[in-house]
Amino acid sequence: MMRVGYIGLGLMGSAMARNLLKAGFPLVVHNRSRAIVDQLVSEGATAATSAREVAQQVDVVFTNLPDSPDVELVALGKDGIIEGAHEGLIFVDNSTIKPETARKISVELGKAGIVALDAPVSGGQIGAQQGTLVFMIGGPQDAFEKLIPLWQAMGKSWVLVGDSGAGQIAKAANQIMVAAQMAAMGELLVFAQKGGVDPFKVVEAIKGGAAQCWTLDNKPPRLSQGIRTPGFKAYMQLKDLNIVLDTAKTYEVPVPLSAATQQMFNEMVQAGDGELDNAAVLTVLERKTGVHVGK
Repeated sequence: MMRVGYIGLGLMGSAMARNLLKAGFPLVVHNRSRAIVDQLVSEGATAATSAREVAQQVDVVFTNLPDSPDVELVALGKDGIIEGAHEGLIFVDNSTIKPETARKISVELGKAGIVALDAPVSGGQIGAQQGTLVFMIGGPQDAFEKLIPLWQAMGKSWVLVGDSGAGQIAKAANQIMVAAQMAAMGELLVFAQKGGVDPFKVVEAIKGGAAQCWTLDNKPPRLSQGIRTPGFKAYMQLKDLNIVLDTAKTYEVPVPLSAATQQMFNEMVQAGDGELDNAAVLTVLERKTGVHVGK
């Protein structure tokens, strides 16, 4: 049985850590906020005081952190994972960060004998809680295969996309589609409402045809009840879109749709709605049209 560490116990990380515990893996956890650590300890985990201490005790250490600088600091900084290096240690990052940062971390950890995988996820908080996440993974084939029991404990799908950084490229591509769907759904709901038609009956009418997608299948029922809590927070969606645009600039790829969607989420966050669900991006259009969708 592999010994597992998890660092970064937010909405996603704590749920994923719990699923590892439920699957029977010995678990060592670390987080800046102590409350969630205490909760997981009461459920059977062991607490550590630093990323270095986690790494020293485990075979595999996961991170799930807000952004590229956070992952780099935890992996390579003082009292970081690199300082807990030992033979056979595998590092897996579930965060969404810049592909170039993932590649840099992999190279630096490799110098200390640590194998690194970038493994961002899709499925949101519900997927994390239910163990139905989708993993997009970059790194060595042998390490990927060794960790299949861990992917099984947390997800429903896991694909090795390519070498280091490939998982983050896939996640950025995923976020191009996700963000566009959220913006398009908001646009069609406000469009229908402003046109004097029940927007949720419109959704029922169109989602059985070519417009069918995960977003229309899952988000309208919550919006119809006035529920706009996350989910996946809008400010994190904006962060991911910034990664898309930065990466597109690096590789000289035009992404006009993502640029327009980024502007919508930027307006939403600037208006103080960044803690709402990403589906609540329709608030940007509601303010401009004077309508309100749902209760």
